[in-house]
Amino acid sequence: MKMKKIFILGGLLLSGALVSGCSDFLEVKKYGASTVWETQGDIDKAIAALYSFTTNDSEGVTGRGIMWFECCSDNLTVGRPQSEAEDIRNFRMAPSNGRDVKNNWKIMYEVNAKANNIIKMVPTMNLDEAYKRKATGIAYFFRGFAMLWIAPYYGDNGPNGGIPIILDTTEPADMDLPRPASVLQNYDQIISDMREAGERLPYFSELAPEEYGLPHKAAAWAFAARAALYAAQFDAKYYDTVIEMCDKVMALSGADKRDLFDDGTNNTFANLWRKEQNFGCEYIFSLLGNASDGPKFHGMSFQNGGWNLYNHWGYFQPTLSLWEAFEEGDIRRDATILYPGQTIKFMGREILFGSSTYGISSDTGMTFRKFLSPWEEADCVGKDVNPNGDNASNTLGMCLMRYADVLLMKAEALIWTKGEGDAEAKQLLNRIRKRARLEENSTATKAELKNQRRCELAFEFMPSRHLDMVRWGDAKEVYAEPTRRVNSHWDSATQTVVIDEPSDYDQGRTFDPVINQVFPIPVTAFNGTVNLKQNIGY
Repeated sequence: MKMKKIFILGGLLLSGALVSGCSDFLEVKKYGASTVWETQGDIDKAIAALYSFTTNDSEGVTGRGIMWFECCSDNLTVGRPQSEAEDIRNFRMAPSNGRDVKNNWKIMYEVNAKANNIIKMVPTMNLDEAYKRKATGIAYFFRGFAMLWIAPYYGDNGPNGGIPIILDTTEPADMDLPRPASVLQNYDQIISDMREAGERLPYFSELAPEEYGLPHKAAAWAFAARAALYAAQFDAKYYDTVIEMCDKVMALSGADKRDLFDDGTNNTFANLWRKEQNFGCEYIFSLLGNASDGPKFHGMSFQNGGWNLYNHWGYFQPTLSLWEAFEEGDIRRDATILYPGQTIKFMGREILFGSSTYGISSDTGMTFRKFLSPWEEADCVGKDVNPNGDNASNTLGMCLMRYADVLLMKAEALIWTKGEGDAEAKQLLNRIRKRARLEENSTATKAELKNQRRCELAFEFMPSRHLDMVRWGDAKEVYAEPTRRVNSHWDSATQTVVIDEPSDYDQGRTFDPVINQVFPIPVTAFNGTVNLKQNIGY
């Protein structure tokens, strides 16, 4: 049994009655109340609606979205002048902040509602049992996925608690109950949903090529591990779940075996970020786009305006401390960050970054290059990237989970439970180091684990360096240090880019571990609710 390709972006007309969800998460109409679902085609459309947040008009979710929160980390800055974004970065965010990250609360509760509709209605329908199992597996996956998207940013283990949990069994009268006492209740529900999804979903090898992009068993297990990793900051017992779920992914064999991509060259990490690897051995889950529609995250950074070649937006720029975090000889550094004086192929041209022709807009003097492969060729527009620079969808998958993260999650769980120097953790970290072309001499310390996560996963939409810093308890001390930037100038006499002394981008920031462990819930979330309470300090 194959499921039709139901997530093609753009041009898919979705019936409002089928996929409407609620205008906010407290809408009284009971999920699943629709009576118009009669055919498999109806369910295909309902599943397609789960992906509605990946289109060009969902810029606040898969364009910039939670990357505004990532500006709080020590990895990157806002990138260009934007006062409300600076308020977020400096922990002055108000509930009324206008940055489009506010959209994520509403939209992820809508995804939750759409998933609930499927979970409730599909089992009662006269359809093929294998199809129903797969459809409900997708719904369980997306219900957990939607909550994992927002719960870490808004919920804690005190003093605020979790965020509302709304299931297919939730009665209308119960939709406005007080917040859960702890975000651990959210993580428990996410893990439960991902376990159930893992039972129902097919293996990746069982998907037809036209179904690539749908969730599968390994994706469900890996996201369960991520939820457990975030929960472990509050209760160490969750490390056991991290190890369990990572082991399930690592035990896959044959066509489903996941591995680190390595083509044997010193460009292997850069080559990982090409469309040819969208579904390669390292792939676990991505959101897909093309030159017409899809996530626009890859176009949000780089050079503002793209030297009039393509309208990149110039947000989210790397800090000097991120550049310096890479060990000498680490091939990931130059695959991740473009440094003054380096060259990059862009729109068919060889760009000397920082030259008189190709100046630097970044507020840190550097920029990210990790996801720029779709823009390399002169004929990329309309083929690999959207002709409209305001809608920078492209053919490179927007990676949310890959195998390297699984290895790092398990290594962290081992080190935090069995102690530094754990033999298996060393093996896992040495696999990461080997692909980075570093000496395989891991000591499996907490410091090494933290730095490997930082370098390996830098600027990926998920996971979050900021969430890592908060859960490790490092945010207050590290954020208090000045953020540093690179300075350079073009020497016309020698026709070279000259690196000058670095300087402070800021004088450090004040992070309150109680208040700033979460962000303010958007003011619009309180429409129609009595019991939802704002996070303290906001």
